[in-house]
Amino acid sequence: MADSQERPPDVADLFERYGAELRHYCASRVGASLAEDIVAETFLIAYQRRDRLLDGPVRAWLYGIASNLLRRHRRTETRGLRLLARTGRDPFVPDVADRAVARADASAVSRELAAVLARLPARQRDVLLLYALADLDYDTIARTLGIPLGTVQSALFRARTKLRAALAAAGDNGAKGDR
Repeated sequence: MADSQERPPDVADLFERYGAELRHYCASRVGASLAEDIVAETFLIAYQRRDRLLDGPVRAWLYGIASNLLRRHRRTETRGLRLLARTGRDPFVPDVADRAVARADASAVSRELAAVLARLPARQRDVLLLYALADLDYDTIARTLGIPLGTVQSALFRARTKLRAALAAAGDNGAKGDR
């Protein structure tokens, strides 16, 4: 049993246990749509740093990560609003050139994205696509697939983690190819 105390916490279990609670907290601060991103990033950071927490206040650790992300969001938003007030240029609305570059980047990444989606386990892919394309909430996805809500949350977290990693790798490869 001593070995189980030395292993870092399973982030999927932490997500099932604290995900909805953190989402509610974040949504009360920044709204539901941004809360989803902040909670996902919270658990991504928790996953990346899971070896730092063996025995301790897991819930407080997760809230600390989320609070830091919320603070960073507020700082970014405040800077953007100050820039808009000073220059008249809205930093949150990309100009035509930015949109053209974004479309080109999206086109280049679409093949990698399709490959990653194809490699996802069926449940993760189904949950991700129902969430992203059909815009279903977690409860509806759970009912649609006949699986528990916690399974939906963990499958979505795992799918997002894999997609982010693959897209980051594709971005790194693209940057290396530009040199």
